[in-house]
Amino acid sequence: MIIDFQHHYTPPQLLLGKKKEVSVGVDKNGNPMHLLNPLLGDIDAHVRMMDAAGIDAAVLSSMVGFDQPDLRICRTINDDMKGVEEKHPGRFIGLAHIPALKTAEMKKELKRCKVELGFPGAVIASEMQGLALDAAELRPFWKACADLEMYVFIHPLAKVIGWNQMYADDLGRMLGWQFSLMTATVRLINSGVLDKLPSLNVQFAHFAGGLGRYLGRVRGFQQRDKWGTSKLKGHNRRPGKPFDHYLEQRLFYDCAGWAGPDHAGPWGDEWVRFGMREMALTRVVFATDYPQAVRVDSEVVDYVKAVRALGPNERAMLEGLNVEKLIPDARERLAKRKAKKK
Repeated sequence: MIIDFQHHYTPPQLLLGKKKEVSVGVDKNGNPMHLLNPLLGDIDAHVRMMDAAGIDAAVLSSMVGFDQPDLRICRTINDDMKGVEEKHPGRFIGLAHIPALKTAEMKKELKRCKVELGFPGAVIASEMQGLALDAAELRPFWKACADLEMYVFIHPLAKVIGWNQMYADDLGRMLGWQFSLMTATVRLINSGVLDKLPSLNVQFAHFAGGLGRYLGRVRGFQQRDKWGTSKLKGHNRRPGKPFDHYLEQRLFYDCAGWAGPDHAGPWGDEWVRFGMREMALTRVVFATDYPQAVRVDSEVVDYVKAVRALGPNERAMLEGLNVEKLIPDARERLAKRKAKKK
């Protein structure tokens, strides 16, 4: 079974931008942020693409809700996604969008999404209203997810990273988002959150921003005594187990994050090939980032074919090796689709 673990959808009533063409949203400094793509709200187009590419089901998330403090908007997204699930049985799986920093509202909506809507996980950004993911204000969120047995999907922050050196050449999206993911990964590991919540599953987008390519440096500077930080407050944190334990046995990663220009194969398969060398096979799930990084059906078709052709490890990942580690009832969900066809 092929499950797309990073597939974006926005309820039509929350869509911004032009109705018939892709445009780009900019921040107050004029920096490009997320694409405003009418395909985000066209769920029937999503189904046609999935049929063409052989994708069985897709896990839905919405950029409007990645870092959304308004409970009303979160509920709108969640209820709409449940409607999409019901319209296309077995094809889509919603994630909970919640006001993560408002503890009481977060807990109530998270439980509703788990118990009433049947969502297996929640989604947040790699930074939440300027706070790092290991901030004390987010500890109740992590615990609530662990208690409800909901995994957490970490997507790049929903804006341009706050550093004026990024304010040119589209660097905020090109590199800033990846930097934010890498930073969030290291901080979460060193914070002890994963030690305190041993049942918590976390999926980082984009191979954790491509963190694997910097692991030699990361591992080196984790040696606090060697680099003079063992007694330096704020810089001397070490997790309870070796750093690689968390990379290889606690965290999950998706293989989206490439941004091939016109053809998915030559670019997407290169990203996946390198990522699979850097991260443990047993921790990687398939993802497309449709309809943002890729928005043409043929690109997704080519991407699926290219990943399948890379080798047995990539093919195993594509075909769902790790799906049930994050979504235990994935096969039952797909059975609904088959039952409907009959």
